[in-house]
Amino acid sequence: MMRSRHADRQRAIAVLYEADLRGDDVSVVVARTTDDDPLAPFTATLVEGVAHQQAELDGLIVRYARGWNLDRMPVVDRNLLRLGLWELLHSDVPVAVVIDEAVELANELSTPDSGRFINGVLAAVAREEADVAAARGSAPTHGGGATSL
Repeated sequence: MMRSRHADRQRAIAVLYEADLRGDDVSVVVARTTDDDPLAPFTATLVEGVAHQQAELDGLIVRYARGWNLDRMPVVDRNLLRLGLWELLHSDVPVAVVIDEAVELANELSTPDSGRFINGVLAAVAREEADVAAARGSAPTHGGGATSL
């Protein structure tokens, strides 16, 4: 059975969340959780990408999440931002899809205000970071139903 990319993102968030919450390396969580259900290729790409680029991603979060520091941020929001930023900067997924998916996951998994917060940070990065703007054009803000690949 083929998994949707939305389901792959949900699984990636679960792995990233557990690693962050426990203070474990992502590879330890992957090894512990994949004996019976290996990560799909897209999930593995997301998890590995975020793990390898976490310092860069965290720097962007600190820069664009005005009034928030990483330690005060809900763990799920911090990891949704890491995942969304990694997709914006290092994948070929369209900007609108990245933002819509991150907002949808925030609405499913976090606080009532998290979707707006995630949208604002990702849209600002997509608009203002030269690498994203040059590669993808300007980013729309979340404006309705999420698009899944």
